[in-house]
Formats: sequence, structure tokens, C-alpha cells
Amino acid sequence: MVETKTLNWSQRMIDSVIVRRPLLCEGVQNDKWSYDYGVVLKGTELVWRKTGDQKYFNYMKKNMDAFVNEEGDIRAYNIEHFNIDHINNGKVLLTLFKATGETKYKKAIDQLRKQLQLHPRTSEGVFWHKKVYPHQIWLDGLYMGSPFYAEYVKEFGQVEEFDDITKQFLLCAKNTKDHETGLLFHAFDEKRIQSWCKPETGHSKNFWGRSMGWFVMGLVDTLTFLPENHKDRGALLVLLTDVLLALKNVQDKESGVWFQVLDKGDRKGNYLEASASCMILYSVAKGVKQGYLTKEWEELAHQVYEGIINEFITETSEGLVNLNKNCQVAGLGGPDKRDGTFEYYISEPIITNDLKGIGAFILAAAEMESIQ
Repeated sequence: MVETKTLNWSQRMIDSVIVRRPLLCEGVQNDKWSYDYGVVLKGTELVWRKTGDQKYFNYMKKNMDAFVNEEGDIRAYNIEHFNIDHINNGKVLLTLFKATGETKYKKAIDQLRKQLQLHPRTSEGVFWHKKVYPHQIWLDGLYMGSPFYAEYVKEFGQVEEFDDITKQFLLCAKNTKDHETGLLFHAFDEKRIQSWCKPETGHSKNFWGRSMGWFVMGLVDTLTFLPENHKDRGALLVLLTDVLLALKNVQDKESGVWFQVLDKGDRKGNYLEASASCMILYSVAKGVKQGYLTKEWEELAHQVYEGIINEFITETSEGLVNLNKNCQVAGLGGPDKRDGTFEYYISEPIITNDLKGIGAFILAAAEMESIQ
């Protein structure tokens, strides 16, 4: 068993990433403006702020400069795709602009803000997940769009715009919540016509671990920028506690972490999944540190952290750190006609060192190191 308190896991993991992938987009198929870069680089930011080591800031800058030219145009980005995932890297651009004052970052940031101004919405005003997924809310999208939106409004916007941001969470939860367990279904189809949804409710069929991880991470990150006196702040804090309590109820008691399909740990083929477990830990640890959660949650955070290290972390002979048992990808509908069944979620590839999982691990470890 590895002792979690004696090793600087956040720094060791980002150092391993830098060795393996000096440029995150290098060798990636189609060289996409991919949201997972932003997850890794937000973790990198925490390590940079904690250590003061310029190499981490330089890594963030190099990776975003691979996409943002001197005119502020973003390579491989098309606003007309209206893909909420494409907003996520904007969080890193905000950090770079505030640190450097370089106008190219502000121009790129404004392009992403413009997408949100034009982005299609449900009849209640929640952003569609993508133009190619019309009338659909996915939990994933709350992490991709809302913290960027909130930070942008705090820096450059009007205070009344925060109402639109809080609405995203409250309406998403209303439309995806299972009232029996308190868990949130992966997605909701307002038109109730997708093959993956239940026609009577519009819900998808299962509780996917990483989708709920995205949701709670988006919630704690958005609360960071929300004014203390905002009318919905109390409702978001209650929502955070309620969703984490529902997750606590399906936590695997033996390992301390979570399953790929959250409430079906006893079914053959289900497995303990790293990225979701790291995302949930980050949300608890940051929630405790920021005072969004009571101190009692800190005990759970330590238990989960130990579980993550013991269940998912291995080290190579060269001293690099691996994060194992990550679901590579999961979604609903689309060309592959993903049907949202239990069998679908366990059929997706399980890989080592997926960037989404690594980024969440760095974020979680950095927050744990700050409260220990």
C-alpha cells in the first residue's frame, strides 16, 4: 500500500506528462482543439501556483500557443460547430491573458464567449451539448462551458449574466435527476426522440461515473467565480451536497472509489474507473477547502485519495507515474448509435494515461495536498 501523504503526486504526474508529451496535441489524429488539453493544463496551473516553477506556466503557454496565433485565431476551431466541449480550453486562455496581458489571448477568449452568445439552447435556456446533438443536455457540458462563462463574466461581463450561468446547473439537475437515488442520468433529450432515451422522461438509461464527475467539477469551479450574494448561490451549494451524498451512497466501500456504471457495481463486466473517481475527489477536496462543504467531508476525501493511489496508480522503472483503468470515451447517439445501455458503457476501451483522467488526477492531488 502506498502512503498518500509522503509523495507529491500532482507534481509527479504532470512531470510524467511533460516527459511523455512535450506537446499535448503532437501525434493526435486530426490535431483537434481538444477539451482534454484544458483539463490537464488546469491541473498544471495548480502545480504552477503551488510551486512557483516557471516550467509549468511555460508548458501551459506552449500548448495553447500551438493553437492560438498572433491574431488570436484558434486553429482547428469552428464556431459554427457549436460544440460546448470547445469552450473548455478557454479557461487556460483566461489564465494566460491575466498572466501575460497578450491581446491574442483576449481575442481568442472573445471568440469562445461569442460562441456561447450564439449557442443553441433548449426551450428552458440550457445549452445544447453540440449542434449535432440537438435539444440535448449532457452532464459533461456543465464542466466544459460554465466555469469559463463564469470567469469571463467576473472579469469582463455584467453581474446579471450570472443568472444565466446558475440556471444551467439548476435546470440540468431538474431534467436529469433520478428522484429515487439522487443520481443524475448522463443526458436528457428535450424532444424525447433519441433512441437512447426513455420516451416518458427524456432521460438516458444509466448513471455514468465520469459524466457525474464532470458535473460536480463544473459546479465547484463555477462557485469560485459566483458572487457571494448571488440569489442562486445557496441553491447551488445545496445541489453540490445533494449530488455528492448520492455519489457517496454508491461508492465502493472496499476500495473507496467508484464504478464505471455507478449503481451497478455487482454486475459482471463493471469495473472501478479512474477518471470519475478523480473528478469526484477533486470536487470534494476543493469543496472542503473553499468552504462549500462541511469539514466532515474531509474524511471521505482522504479515504478516496488513498483508494485512487492504491487502485489506479503504478510507477514505471523510469520513475514515471501511470493512471490505469480509464474509460477512453463514452457518449450517446451519433454515427455509432451508442444506446446508453449498461453493456454499452462497459464495452468502451479501458486505457492507461487517458488525458481526461490524468488531468482530473492532477487537479485532485493538488487540492488534497493543499488541505493536508
